[in-house]
Amino acid sequence: MSRVAPVPLTLTLLMGLFTCFVYTEPAAAVPNGFGDVKVADVPLPTALDFTPDGRMLVTSKSGQLYVVADGQRSKALDLGPDVCSNSERGLLGVAVDPDFEQAGHNYVYLYYTFKESGECPEGDPANPRNPVNRVSRFIMTDNTVNKASEETLINNIPSPNGNHNGGDLHFGKDNLLYISVGDGGCDYNQGTRCQYENGASRDRNILLGKVLRIEPDGGIPAGNPYTGEGSDRCNLTGRTVSGNNCQETFARGFRNPFRMAFDPDASGTSFRINDVGGQEWEEIDRAEAGADYGWNLCEGRHDNPYRIGKVNCSGNTYTGPIHEYNHNTGCESITGGAFVPDGFWPSSYDRAYLFGDYVCGKIFKLTPKAGGGLRRELFARGLSPGPIAMTFGPYKTTGKALYYATFKGGGQIRRIVYTAGNQAPVAVAKTVGDNYDPLTTMNFDGSQSRDPDGDTPLTYIWDFGDGSAPQQTTDPTTNHTYQAAGKYTVSLAVEDRFGKESASDTIEVFPGDTPPEPVIEAPTEGTTFRVGQAFTATGSVTDTEDEADGDPSTAPTLEWDVRRYHDGNHFHPWASGTGDDVTFTAPPPEGLSSTNPTMNYLEVRLTATDSLGLSKTVVRRLEPRTVDIPFGSDPRNFILRVNGRKFKAPRTFTSWEGFALNVDVRRQRDSHGRLWAFKSWSDGGMRSHTIETPDTSTSYTATLRRIRH
Repeated sequence: MSRVAPVPLTLTLLMGLFTCFVYTEPAAAVPNGFGDVKVADVPLPTALDFTPDGRMLVTSKSGQLYVVADGQRSKALDLGPDVCSNSERGLLGVAVDPDFEQAGHNYVYLYYTFKESGECPEGDPANPRNPVNRVSRFIMTDNTVNKASEETLINNIPSPNGNHNGGDLHFGKDNLLYISVGDGGCDYNQGTRCQYENGASRDRNILLGKVLRIEPDGGIPAGNPYTGEGSDRCNLTGRTVSGNNCQETFARGFRNPFRMAFDPDASGTSFRINDVGGQEWEEIDRAEAGADYGWNLCEGRHDNPYRIGKVNCSGNTYTGPIHEYNHNTGCESITGGAFVPDGFWPSSYDRAYLFGDYVCGKIFKLTPKAGGGLRRELFARGLSPGPIAMTFGPYKTTGKALYYATFKGGGQIRRIVYTAGNQAPVAVAKTVGDNYDPLTTMNFDGSQSRDPDGDTPLTYIWDFGDGSAPQQTTDPTTNHTYQAAGKYTVSLAVEDRFGKESASDTIEVFPGDTPPEPVIEAPTEGTTFRVGQAFTATGSVTDTEDEADGDPSTAPTLEWDVRRYHDGNHFHPWASGTGDDVTFTAPPPEGLSSTNPTMNYLEVRLTATDSLGLSKTVVRRLEPRTVDIPFGSDPRNFILRVNGRKFKAPRTFTSWEGFALNVDVRRQRDSHGRLWAFKSWSDGGMRSHTIETPDTSTSYTATLRRIRH
């Protein structure tokens, strides 16, 4: 049995690794008259922008910046060793200088999580060695970005919990750089205060939960709203003294403004902010200088569910969204957005705004309604997961197309194009059975290819990638015999009855090769965890072909991906690595509403890849150890608070062992109007204190005393 030597843990796989058993899936379902095709494979793409000459720059979560041009991908910069890419961290944003074509302005701006201490703690908000987010600009020459040219413009933005980093970068028509920053997931001062209890975005003296605006060289624009008395620069420390304002702040009160979109047809700088919601609402905000969008007091136009009625969330006191949608739609995480530029798509798309949702894998279209408001319509579905980032970019000589980044299949950049008149068909190729075979004859199927216009029958044109002549047939199925074992790229194009030919669909096949066999040795099947428990997952791999050649340089590689599943319909990245093992710490639940272990758990995935690129993934599920915690009051029926949630005692919550429960009881009146105040907790704690969920069910009772008749 062969083992693979461990290497540094530098790769976070947000959507996991793909195996060779999965054939290329059909493209997204887009409206008639549109086509969706893959432009390039890019590992875990997070953001994209274009140079004036049409080259696409794409950031990869693990720290690489790629250039995509003329169908080819090259690496322009590798920040991987300096990047923490666990949880939702990584290389998250890119913007090209608005004067890029002018001498001395060939700058590229990047937002990334800097491994300041040489470590990447996760789910440990109080850890002083947590990484920080920063914005830097670099000099780009040809297709290479000079790492040594880095100028850090904004530094030391806290990343206390790993999630809610924001990370988008865009230049407005005012030639100023706009930066989105999340609230850090948990409070930077009180690490147990997370989700609705995290008030970081309320603090004016820190950059968390804000949209920032700076000059291209990092300076403060004259029109920034918080530059008067009681303000300071926060570009070096990420904060200033309590009570003062950060001069970089343009707008505040956001949870995780993950992506922004700028209107190319507006007369000035006009943009929207897609702010990822908590338990109930996703929102789209119109950017206004100095505006406060209300988080964590409000979620959209709705009260913080744990502080109902405390403030006015109608949009009068705090700036409300221009559009919002509830999680009962099945869509729960707003991501990329883009304005459709006028004149390139049908007129019904003029002034339209497109936005995606990561959980439901859809793109929606927003258009103005007569009399005010916006109409939401489905534009594309079946993306699963949804687009991480979207932007319009050049297509052919004078056209524009929608480009979007997705983690599907390990990471892709795709393009949605409007095609007037006769539309090209769409090719979809797959193997019949696995795309490897111990023999050399393989079966192929193109029957999922289609033509939007219904111009059938289709002609199938196969290129088997081994130098043999292409095969043309009217039957969607065929086979091919390879003369030598190896890795081959098979492409399929289809042609409609008018001679309109599709773009090619490609798959990789491995005749004569069999996949490696990875094994997760620890943790063992059935292992459960407590919050904060440290794990080292270990594994090994065997491979018939690579072991037979006796060359250690061709031994299979091992890659780890630890996923944190949430509410049974999506997951967040937690940890990753390469080699024989990976270490990670078990996370807390997202909140007391997300403790059901059948829907909220960890999944450890180990993928082995052989020397040809053939892979296999094995999975192990780790569930939390749940504990029922009854809360009571003496007398009964008084209001208590746990993690910000108000409830009438008695009530029992399901928690996870080791999860921090912030409890509180306040003065209140009974049903007869008599006033009561806190006297004691059964565990001896203060009125407001933190309980670490024990390993067995334990009751906690708050005793109150009457202070007025």
